[in-house]
Order: sequence, then structure tokens, then C-alpha cells
Amino acid sequence: MSDDAMEYREPLKVKPVERFSSSQIETVHRASMKLLAETGISCAGRTASEVYRAGGCRVEETKKESRTHWQVYFPTQLVEEILKLVPSRVVLGARDPKNTLLLDASSPSVYFGTGSEANVYLRSQLKKFSAEGGHTIQYPVFTEEPGSIKALCESAHLMQQLDQVDFFIRNVNIRDESVTPENKDVNVFFASLLHTSKHVQGGLTDPEALPAVIRMARLIGGGQEHLPISFIVCPIKSPLSMVADSSEKVISIARQKVPMVISSSPQGGSTAPIQEEGITAQINAEILAGIVLAQLAGPGAPVLYGSVPVRARLDTLHDCYGAPEFVRYAMDCAQMARWYGIPCYSSAGVGDAKRPGMQAMAEKLYSYLGTASAGAQYIHYAFGLLAGTNIFSPLQAVLDNASVRLAKDILRTADFDEEGVDAAVQEIQTAAAGSGMFVRGIRKQLRRNRVSHPYEFVSEDEEDRVFAMAQQKLDSYLAQEAEGLSEAVIRQVRGQIPGLLPIETWKGGSL
Repeated sequence: MSDDAMEYREPLKVKPVERFSSSQIETVHRASMKLLAETGISCAGRTASEVYRAGGCRVEETKKESRTHWQVYFPTQLVEEILKLVPSRVVLGARDPKNTLLLDASSPSVYFGTGSEANVYLRSQLKKFSAEGGHTIQYPVFTEEPGSIKALCESAHLMQQLDQVDFFIRNVNIRDESVTPENKDVNVFFASLLHTSKHVQGGLTDPEALPAVIRMARLIGGGQEHLPISFIVCPIKSPLSMVADSSEKVISIARQKVPMVISSSPQGGSTAPIQEEGITAQINAEILAGIVLAQLAGPGAPVLYGSVPVRARLDTLHDCYGAPEFVRYAMDCAQMARWYGIPCYSSAGVGDAKRPGMQAMAEKLYSYLGTASAGAQYIHYAFGLLAGTNIFSPLQAVLDNASVRLAKDILRTADFDEEGVDAAVQEIQTAAAGSGMFVRGIRKQLRRNRVSHPYEFVSEDEEDRVFAMAQQKLDSYLAQEAEGLSEAVIRQVRGQIPGLLPIETWKGGSL
């Protein structure tokens, strides 16, 4: 089946907001080319340096702290020619074909999903507390626990049921004693694929695990053309340095022609300039260096422009996700990616709040609106994250699902119908001459999906019951049976993929 004949999960279509003018975009591009041509990238990987040299870059061997590095210089014409090889459309498959995603750089159609590998899993349950006047209120009590396979499985099971989640990126760092660097990758991907039929994306701890993970995905995908998985690689250590093992991952994945995010995450104010034109020029150069490596290793390899810039807190130099600059940087990078014709992977829905509440809601909703309005095709970090990317809260994920729905209703493009204006005039005239009510026309607009959803957790009385209602919904989601994989597929995977942990390790699914 050709990609044009396939059905895809419905995205949010927006008219992109652009912070930079076309001349400013070209100025940023020239600045990035100047950095790549004159300063270059310090590369710690011998294999990557050889790929760059063979592709036409100037490579000079040097020493850094008694270790060999290679300074790679990129001719501007070479970069611009290589960028023509990058596919403008990337298809991300799914266990359930209805969840297949189409990322088209020419179409600002937006998908939202999870992200990060949070170290803390934040469980919650409702408790009753006494209030003034003899009243009682319900409020969640939180318990922190380290990330585990069972927590990852539970999270994937929840994300399967949240209707605004379009894809799943492993969002819990599994830290079980039985998990090793050698078996972590196969277990992360198996846990994810077992509990969600949406597209699954993740990083690789061990490059040697790549063949096994791809083989597992083919078995679970059941012969579909597009694999239900893709990868994230961050080969850059800002500013302008490339990490050895990550560069090898880029090369290996590109040669397999499996979709991959090439990301960079400079911190404005510490590892990059804090002003948006400066950090955009730097991160653009860093991402392009990674994309060039991928295309030299596997011409035509499907890649996403992975922009994850953050801002430094000026008192501690920790990541600051709640600052407006975080959103501005993301919007700028989405515009750069569209200018190059490459689908954009971006960030929204993460802030600095450590617990669900007003701060979390404000930080998240503003970033959903900003980043999505820029037309970034693939937005991660959007569900459940707190304290930057260190905590994952299932309760917050349920709240975020409602917020993303609101953001989508605000941002969707106008469904303007020329004939509808004449119909509206007639409707107004009829109502003005009669009851003054427009109830009869509502059904038609409901059928056309032109009426937005109210906020999901509105209380009927004066008490704010948002947390209580969200917790009740979370409990109902987690109590549902997981669809899982068939026993036959599970047996096949376990028989062919080494390193999977014993059956009793897993929770849910059909085990």
C-alpha cells in the first residue's frame, strides 16, 4: 500500500505562527552555516569522523585532555546538497494501523505524545480532609517511587486510553535490579509495545541492541510496511561537540532506514546564548550536523529535526522549563525545520512545578498553545511530567489530556464555509422573527465537529473537584483490562529475542 493510500491518525491542523521573518530565518541559516564551516563540530567518534571525511567534510585530528578528537568542518554547499536528500514526509507505524502517523514538513499538522525517562513515578490516591464549617474535602496524597518496569507498563496502559495521546515515548526510567545496560532496550520496547497499540519511540542504551529491537518490532508489527517503533538520538553535547557512542547510534540507525529523531538540547544562558536568535543559530547548526551524518551514512534515511532547547535558571543554572523563552525557542526551531522541509520534533507540556496544581496547569497550557501554534509536527513531553522531566505523574497525565483537548480546540484552523454565511444569515433572520433562539442549528454544527468540548473536570457545585474527578478517572483507566498482544505473538517474541525478563516481571497485558 502506498503512503498516499493509507489512513492516518487525525492530527491537529494549524495555521503556523511565525516569530521570525523570512529574512531573519535566512540570517539564522547563514549563521549556522558559518559555525559549521569555520568553527566546526568537535567529534569524539572515530567512525563518525571517517563518515564525515568520506562524505566531503574537512576533518582534522586533535587532542582534548589526552584523548583523540576530530574537528569536522562542513562546506556550506555540501550541507545544502545533503539536506536535499532528507525526506520531507516520515511515516511512523503502529501496532494498530489506525494509529499510524504521517509527519509532513509541508503540512503543519500536530501530534502530541509523552516523553523523557523520568526517574520518579508519582502515585496518588484521594484522602478526605476536614475543612472549616464541618465540611470535608477530597485531595490527592502523593507517594514517590523509583521507576520500574511495572510503572512503565502501567504508564503505557494509561496512555493507550487517553484519547489525546497520539504516540508513546518511554516516559519512566526502568531501574529494576534485573535491568542491565545490555537488556534494558529490549525490555523497554517490549513493555511499551505490549501495553499500547500507538507508535512507540525511544532511545537506545546499547547500540548493540539495535538488531534485536528492530527484529522484535517486525514480529509485533506483523509484516506491516512501517515499523511500530522509531528512535531518538541526541548526538550533540552543546556547544558544538559530538558524542562518540551517540554518533555511532546515528550511523547504525540511518543505515537501517528506521525513522530517527536527531536532537539537541542546549541550555540558553549556559551552553548556548540566552537570546533566541543566538540559541536558534547554535541548535540549528548542531541538529544539521547530526542530520548530515545520518544522510552520509544512509542517504534518504528518514529523520526528524529534533529541537529540545531549554533555558537556564539564572540562580542555579538548572533547566528552566516554565520560562517563556522555553516556548519561544521551540517556536523558532519549528519555523527553521519547516524552512528546511524536515518534520519537526519539539517540546511542550513540561514545566517546573513539582506537584499537580495551578503552576503545572499554567506552565503546561501556555506551552501547548505556543509550540503547537508554530506547527511542530511531533510534540513530546506533553503528558504527565513534573519537576522538569524528573517526575512522571499519572494523575497529571489525565489532567494534561483535558488541557491538550482545550488547546486543540483553541488552535484548530477556522472551518470557514462561504455558503455557511448565507445559511447563518437566514438562521439569524428566522430566530429574530420568532423565538430568538438558535437551538435548531446546533445539531448540524455538532455533526460537523464545529462545537468545542467544555473542560472535562467541571464541578456541578461550588467546590473545586478537579483533582477528585481526575483521580476517579485515572483509577477507572487503570482498572480496565489491557488489550495487549496475543499469546502467540508473545511466545514468538520471547522465543526469538534474548534478554527479556521473566514473565512475572510484567504487569498487565495478556501475560
